[in-house]
Amino acid sequence: MRIIRSIRGLQVWRRKHENQAIGFVPTMGALHEGHLSLIRQARKHCSTVVVSIFVNPLQFGPAEDFSKYPRPVKSDQQLCREAGVDLLFCPSSEEFYPQDFQTSVSVSGLSLRWEGVARPTHFDGVTTVVTKLLNLVRPNQAYFGQKDYQQLLVIKKFVEDLNIDTRIVRCSTIRESDGLALSSRNRYLSESQRRLATSLSAALRHGVQSIKSGKQHARIIQREMKEIATKLAGIDIEYLAICDANNLDPLTLAKGNMVLLGAARLGDIRLIDNMLVKAPKKF
Repeated sequence: MRIIRSIRGLQVWRRKHENQAIGFVPTMGALHEGHLSLIRQARKHCSTVVVSIFVNPLQFGPAEDFSKYPRPVKSDQQLCREAGVDLLFCPSSEEFYPQDFQTSVSVSGLSLRWEGVARPTHFDGVTTVVTKLLNLVRPNQAYFGQKDYQQLLVIKKFVEDLNIDTRIVRCSTIRESDGLALSSRNRYLSESQRRLATSLSAALRHGVQSIKSGKQHARIIQREMKEIATKLAGIDIEYLAICDANNLDPLTLAKGNMVLLGAARLGDIRLIDNMLVKAPKKF
């Protein structure tokens, strides 16, 4: 596995691999089984696999955990080697965003609700960093996890709008045996918070089953989900919503292809999750 830290070095490498089918997995490090599942998908379908590790300062708000975000560099590199990664791109913030950097990429509409309300600058940071990475790596396919579903749709939208020649591949959320979606931030959870954290996935799972059983009224299903999520003290639900899976519009009736979105706080730790569901055919 080759490690490149400079933009110039990556550009030189890419020109030497013009005819390769490249699969790309952008990450912020602190790799876990969710990231490894993306790498395996890329390895399965592409001749060359590139992974980036870059803790992107632009997607953190002023009061968020940029300085505390885990950076287990050596173990991340070893996991990439074991997973068969061909190239690991690990730029510094100074390399990636020079002092005179002035450009931002923004997706209006999709970025303004749900996570966009809770984290107003977040998606501009995501779309800017991913645009730069896609321009540098120029992959045939880029792999993203479903856990960050709104982020996935935002990225798909700007790739479509800007005619970027990369196919964005959605990969299933990887969960612990008790249902908790894997996240690098899970390592922050105390033992008691870890037990509470499963309330979010349990609430979403209830919503999925309610829709599959034929319930239609979103307000009722969302109320039931919130009751399940907040049954135990210590978890603060920011939102639980039933939305159109294509555009994240909130629904009043369960119909078509839907995504159930949820976000919650456990003290200073913020967790998000989602589940996809399709309404029964009779509706």
